[in-house]
Amino acid sequence: MTQPDEAFQKGFDAGLTRRILGYIRPYTSLAGLALLTTLLFSLIQPLYGLIQRYAIDNAFGPNALSASTPLNLREKLFELVLTAGLTYLGLKVFDFLMRYASTYVINMLGQRVLYDIRADIFTKLQRLPLSYFDANPVGRLITRVTSDVDAINQFITAGLVSLITSSFLIVAYMVIMLNASWQLALISFAVLPILYLVTGYFRTKLRESFRNTRVQQAIVNTKLNENITGMLTVQLFGRENRNGVDFDRSNRSLLGANLRSVSWFAFFQPSVSILGAVASALVLYFAGRAILGEAGMVAAGITLGTLVAFNGWVSQLFQPIQDLADVFNNLQAAMASSERIFGVLDTPVGITDKPDARRLDHFEGRVDLENVWFAYDGAVTADTPDTDERWTLRGIDIHIAPGESVALVGATGAGKTSITSLVSRFYDVQRGAVKVDGHDVKDLAQHDLRRHIGVVLQDVFLFAGTIQSNLTLGSSEISHERVVQACKYVGVHEFILGLPNGYDTEVRERGATLSTGQKQLLAFARALIQNPDILLVLDEATASVDTETEMHIQDALAKVMHGRTSIIIAHRLSTIEHCDRIIVMRRGLVVEEGSHRSLLAQNGYYARLHRLQYARPDLQEGAAD
Repeated sequence: MTQPDEAFQKGFDAGLTRRILGYIRPYTSLAGLALLTTLLFSLIQPLYGLIQRYAIDNAFGPNALSASTPLNLREKLFELVLTAGLTYLGLKVFDFLMRYASTYVINMLGQRVLYDIRADIFTKLQRLPLSYFDANPVGRLITRVTSDVDAINQFITAGLVSLITSSFLIVAYMVIMLNASWQLALISFAVLPILYLVTGYFRTKLRESFRNTRVQQAIVNTKLNENITGMLTVQLFGRENRNGVDFDRSNRSLLGANLRSVSWFAFFQPSVSILGAVASALVLYFAGRAILGEAGMVAAGITLGTLVAFNGWVSQLFQPIQDLADVFNNLQAAMASSERIFGVLDTPVGITDKPDARRLDHFEGRVDLENVWFAYDGAVTADTPDTDERWTLRGIDIHIAPGESVALVGATGAGKTSITSLVSRFYDVQRGAVKVDGHDVKDLAQHDLRRHIGVVLQDVFLFAGTIQSNLTLGSSEISHERVVQACKYVGVHEFILGLPNGYDTEVRERGATLSTGQKQLLAFARALIQNPDILLVLDEATASVDTETEMHIQDALAKVMHGRTSIIIAHRLSTIEHCDRIIVMRRGLVVEEGSHRSLLAQNGYYARLHRLQYARPDLQEGAAD
């Protein structure tokens, strides 16, 4: 099976390349300017050899100065050398300006493309269903927005530019060399077939090393992410040394992969240099014999200036050829990264609004689940047999009246949280219908539906920012007075005032400095501030807190629930005794339904849960199922 982060197996993919270049299309003028400046400074490079050749042949060849050189000729030679030097210097200044302009414009283009790609990925991630995030780790998705995007930037700013300039330079040098002396040019080109074979061999080895390095890097990133996010578990169970050994094993594999890449690359560079030296030696040998006038070796146009110029051109010719080989690494990385990036961008959204989605400004709060069959496995369809073990909910029928408070109880895996997710339409059912106020949630605009649903989770997520921004979720339409009023109502105002900067206190990552109870109360205040008039969904909001904190939370819960349709999920049965109705679930089915007292009187599954919990709380889930 192919690993998710394995490098792309092709060296070049025309389809992916076209899609990358598609991001350049909005910046056509900028790309044109980048191409123009790049070609201009590339065009300058072979001209230095021509200037040297002209100066040597006309000032230091047959016309070289001697004691008997007439004064007027001496002045002309000095003037020629001065002109050649100033021309050389002028070209260098122009070269500097073009290089600066090219580098600046190309990197500006690259950064704008990066901005657009990052924006597209982030926007797409915002629209993908929760099932996508269930299947893709956070670290992998972050890699798409960071290192994978950077690889495309390298391809645009380095690989693509080098491809254009190197190709242009190779053609320019070859044309100039053939024009200066076709004999020496052909002698220089004699090593090119060998260079082609050597480059192809090393390119294969470098590609294999590159693939292996990418795979090993992904493994190290995964190990690092798991160790940091699970640090509490690591330290609680004393796994520091064992995890250190495990990470060291992966780290050494990455080191070995990188060293193999380095060794091949280190061997490749001098191999090209040696071939360049061979070409220079051949030019020096045959040009020298021609200049010295050896019989059969005298060739028109081979002068001392030509020899010096050719020596420089040969060295400069091999540099862009070597650069083209290096471009393959950038291309390989870009293809691998673009495949993964476009894999995200091409992922079907799944949960979408219909073109004629109904928009409602007010909900009464009636909730109906009609013969609902649901499974998280995307392969499950409406035609999947009822006996398939992948079904999470099996023919659920639940009807909640406006303003009614309903509790869902049952062992872990019974399907309680799945119901709240379906009401919010984070997933779609395979069979049946989920309705709010008589409207199928598939017919409602998702934004309108969810803004009327307040959700308080057991694991409260707090964003980086202040207490105030976490309560308002960054909305500028919510006044501070409304925030304070809500916090006072749920009993968290005094706690906030006790913080160093009150409502402007910065929250650490995921609220690390706050207790579970404090985060829960903030979550209640946040839900109340968002004013979910119709539906409030609570998911095990009182789990994992002490008794005193639970009393505060219960008081806040009662206040927030007042006048709202409420669905509560709780393992602590004491927290839902006041609910209008309790629905007992087991393995995706509703097994009992009624008030707390009536269910106890039935002496069924709920009564058994109740007895187990008060006798031995730790046995509730294991024994109940």
